[in-house]
Amino acid sequence: MEKIFPESFLWGAAASAPQTEGAALIDGKSPSTWDKWYELEPQQFFNQIGPKDTSNTYYLYKEDVRLMKEMGLNSYRTSIAWTRLLPDGQTLNTKAVSFYRNYFTEMLQAGIKPIINLFHFDMPWWLMEKGGWEMREAVDAFAFYAQTAFEQFGDLVKDWTTFNEPMVHIECGYLGEAHYPKVIDFKRAIQVGYHTLMAHVKAVQAFRQVGISKGKIGIILNLSPIYAKSQNPEDQQAQFYADLFYTRSFLDPVVKGEIPLELKNVLQEHGLTPKTNAGDKELIRQYKIDFLGVNYYQPLRVQAPKNQVFPAKSPGYFARGYNWPEKRINPHRGWEIYPAGMYDLAKRIQQEYDNIPWYVSENGMGVEGEEKFTKNQVIQDQYRIAFVKEHLEYLHQAIAEGSHCFGYHVWTFIDCWSWLNGYKNRYGFYQVDLDNQFIRKPKLSSFWFKKISSQNGF
Repeated sequence: MEKIFPESFLWGAAASAPQTEGAALIDGKSPSTWDKWYELEPQQFFNQIGPKDTSNTYYLYKEDVRLMKEMGLNSYRTSIAWTRLLPDGQTLNTKAVSFYRNYFTEMLQAGIKPIINLFHFDMPWWLMEKGGWEMREAVDAFAFYAQTAFEQFGDLVKDWTTFNEPMVHIECGYLGEAHYPKVIDFKRAIQVGYHTLMAHVKAVQAFRQVGISKGKIGIILNLSPIYAKSQNPEDQQAQFYADLFYTRSFLDPVVKGEIPLELKNVLQEHGLTPKTNAGDKELIRQYKIDFLGVNYYQPLRVQAPKNQVFPAKSPGYFARGYNWPEKRINPHRGWEIYPAGMYDLAKRIQQEYDNIPWYVSENGMGVEGEEKFTKNQVIQDQYRIAFVKEHLEYLHQAIAEGSHCFGYHVWTFIDCWSWLNGYKNRYGFYQVDLDNQFIRKPKLSSFWFKKISSQNGF
């Protein structure tokens, strides 16, 4: 049975500036937390590959856009590096303006719609030294950066997002050690989350004030459907709180214009209420998004917590993970594969969030050691094709039932550098040769995706 997607559906891929551009400390760019962390502790990074060793898009953007067009992409999401555009937070870097204008123009001339994100975990070091997202100052600094980007590129870029996966820099940097500053402090994490939300809101405000013709602004959230181990009240309560912290904490304010009352209450009960400014509540209410980006990789399965000690020192006080015995696993990465979760997310957005326009901003399959699947000099990544096809089938079903989804982006176009993991897990349609990062080789999935996009379905 044919599965044809809506007219003008976006078929594309997603990436970010810090993971693809390279040229990490040249042409005026200042260091991000990743540049500085690598300088301080290179041993923390897989095979000691740091952020300067990414996929060289800064030099190869014309070649990359040619390959995007060749494989049938009609859209592409990447980000601007705050540290490149405003190296000290105030001074406009004209070399950065030239690079991004040339890059976005190249996309447009190839018939590829750019969707441009402002923050993809790459906190400027000058701001991190002051406390990063823990400081209210960061909110206004981000708003100024956002306004600058809108003013410099708003004639070329009409579709913008503020943050990619804000939950990740909170969870990995302030409830874990996978991102800098690698501290574990629930109260500080909540403050970081609140300032991130307000930075988003102030960026939306700046967007409305700049007034980009036909422009739209959104945010990209990593959403997982959250399933309880059982119908027992304790497991159901764990599901409720996990959803409150991991989903509704950002989704409710950006779409509905208000922080959930249940979240405010539980934070107050545990002494975790963040510092706020007068007028914040009204700003959240007023500056809502036009569309939503959803990154979906795997579901979250939870059960009742054990050994709770009041007050909460982490989200683990409210719920803990559950290892579902029937789950299907990506053996190369260790993540659960659950395509039906795509349908569940789509229906929830449709039913509980005003059926807001949304798109799949990331979905994909990471594999370590992909080279072993090479035949006739092409990586035979049928596993990636199967993964994408299954998710698209569930997405198509949700769209047929009225979900307002307008696109699907795979992570990622070319194998990219991935934080502490370097190039350990590969996600790309194109292979990057680590011995010569100026060489890109198509994988089998790139040819398959071209067929899908040209047919607008399968």
